[in-house]
Amino acid sequence: MSSVYSRSKEFTRNRKSQSDSPPASPSPTAKTLRHERLSRLEAGSGNPSTSDSYSDRASARARREARLASLTSRVEEDSNRDYKKLYESALTENQKLKTKLQEAQLELADIKSKLEKMAQKQEKSSDRSSVLEMEKRERRALERKMSEMEEEMKVLTELKSDNQRLKDENGALIRVISKLSK
Repeated sequence: MSSVYSRSKEFTRNRKSQSDSPPASPSPTAKTLRHERLSRLEAGSGNPSTSDSYSDRASARARREARLASLTSRVEEDSNRDYKKLYESALTENQKLKTKLQEAQLELADIKSKLEKMAQKQEKSSDRSSVLEMEKRERRALERKMSEMEEEMKVLTELKSDNQRLKDENGALIRVISKLSK
């Protein structure tokens, strides 16, 4: 009974030491450690001397704790390194993205200014084209007026010539009437 009692005490101590240490993720090494512990407990079910089994258990516990401590320190170092590497890579990527963003913003501003210049040119050209259209309309209107005035001038010259002819005829008739009345 005393060997069963000492094993249960040791088991309780092992549980306490494991609960004090941070829980590790189940890995193949943790499974093998658990397997070793169970095989030691089963192997200790024989009747070796109590002091030998206690010293074996103590040394096994010390070895196990040393392995766990080294494993946890490696895991912590690896995780710290990984986080540092990840942080540094994220920083460099952020810097690259910031420079790309700045370049894109500069390019966007350049394109906007070019678009504004093109829009102004189009407005000027559309203004020019509208001015040209208005000038063409005015020119057509003036040409029509000129042709109308030329026709009126022709009519006026004809009327003047008719008027002059009628004056001449009137003068001739007045002379004939004055000769007849004498």
